[in-house]
Amino acid sequence: MSPTHSTVLSFQYPTPTVASRIEASIAVEVGALDDDRSAATVSREDSPLRVTVEATARVALRAGIHSRCRYVEIAERVADGVAGRQTAE
Repeated sequence: MSPTHSTVLSFQYPTPTVASRIEASIAVEVGALDDDRSAATVSREDSPLRVTVEATARVALRAGIHSRCRYVEIAERVADGVAGRQTAE
């Protein structure tokens, strides 16, 4: 793939631990969606988490952004649910 379009999505979390958990949750999906039209990488430095999406076309970039945001949202919901259960116990 020779990307011509890219974007960096940045997500801020209250602690590096939370960011690390979200990173671990979505990192397993990084290679699973990559194809000849789009690819993504995940990086983290302390609390900010960055997802870089690269694509060969704007339509593929939009789809890649949507998919990665959905994965982050799901990981956040799961992390919130686990944290809520731990607090209740």
